[in-house]
Amino acid sequence: MEKTTVLITGCSSGIGLGLAARLAADAAHRFKGKGGTAPGGGSRGAPGPGSGWRGAWAPTTTLSPPVYATMRDPAKGERLLERLGGCCPATLDVLQLDVTDPRSLAAAVQRVQGQQPLDVLVCNAGVGLMGPLETCSDHAMKTVLDVNLFGTIRTIQAFLPAMKRRGAGRIIVSSSIGGLQGLPFKAVYCASKFAVEGLCESLAIVLQPFNIHVTLVECGPVNTSFLANLQCPDPEGSELQGLDTKTRNLYRRYLQHCQSFFCEAAQEVEEVLQVFLEAIGSPCPPLRCLTTQRFASLSRLRLDSPDGSAYVQAMHDFVFGHGEAGDASEPQP
Repeated sequence: MEKTTVLITGCSSGIGLGLAARLAADAAHRFKGKGGTAPGGGSRGAPGPGSGWRGAWAPTTTLSPPVYATMRDPAKGERLLERLGGCCPATLDVLQLDVTDPRSLAAAVQRVQGQQPLDVLVCNAGVGLMGPLETCSDHAMKTVLDVNLFGTIRTIQAFLPAMKRRGAGRIIVSSSIGGLQGLPFKAVYCASKFAVEGLCESLAIVLQPFNIHVTLVECGPVNTSFLANLQCPDPEGSELQGLDTKTRNLYRRYLQHCQSFFCEAAQEVEEVLQVFLEAIGSPCPPLRCLTTQRFASLSRLRLDSPDGSAYVQAMHDFVFGHGEAGDASEPQP
C-alpha cells in the first residue's frame, strides 16, 4: 500500500500535537517511512533547537519519516515525545517552522522535499484574541492576522508548487466556527478566520484540475491549551478602565457565558482528531467538515435571513439573554 507523507504546523500542543502522535503511531502503518538508513547507534533523543530531532540513530532506522510535526520552538517537542511514551518512532520528525518567518518556511520545504514528496499539508498553527475591539492593540491584531491568515497563505505558497507538479495532494486547514459566523468580542479573530475561509474556498476552485483537495475543519470549543493561551483582557483590569460601562458589563457576561458553555459543549481533542483523520483518508474530502453540530441552527439563520438581522439577534440572545441589549447594570452572579 502506498504510504502517505504529512506535514503539520502548530504541533507544540492541542490538535496539532494530538494529530502528529496519532499519525506517527498509526497501527495500519499507512504513514511508515521510506528510504535508507542513517549512521550511528541508539535511538532518537529529545528535540533539539535545530531543524529536527537530536540524538543518534540505530543503523536500521528508516530515514524518511512521513509525519513531520512542526512548531516554532522545537524544544516543546518534549510534549509530543511524552505522548509517544518517551520514544520517537521512525515515522516522525520534529522540525522548526515559524509560519511568520519566510526563511524558516524555506528551510522546512528544503528539508521535507529533499526526502520525499509531501502528500498532505495540515495548516494548524493559530492564535486567538478576545476582548472589546477598542482594547485590541495594533501589535495583537497584527499577530493574529500574521499567524492565522498570512501564516496559512505562506505555508500553502511554500508547498503548493510541488503538489501541482505531481498533480496530487491535499491541504487541510484548521478553521473555526468563528470563520463561519461572527462571535461577540472575537471580532479580529473572526476576521482572520473569515479570510481563511475565503482563501480556501477560492483555492479549491482553482486546484480542482490539479487533483489537489482543500478541506477546512471547522472546530468549535475544544479542550486544549488554546483558551489558556488566548490574549484576553481581565474585565477588572487596567486595560478596560477607559471603556464604557455597558461594554464592560457585556464583556463580563460574555466571559461567564464562555465558561459555562465551554464546560457543557467543549469537545475532547480525540473527537476532533477523527474529523482530521477522515479528511486525510477520504478519496474525495469535502471543502468543509464541522466537528460539532452545536452551532448548526445559528449557522442556518445566516442563510435563511440573508440580511443578517435574525442571526445578530439570535446570537445576542444566546450569549446575553433576551431583551438585554440596553441593560448596563452589573451582571447577576
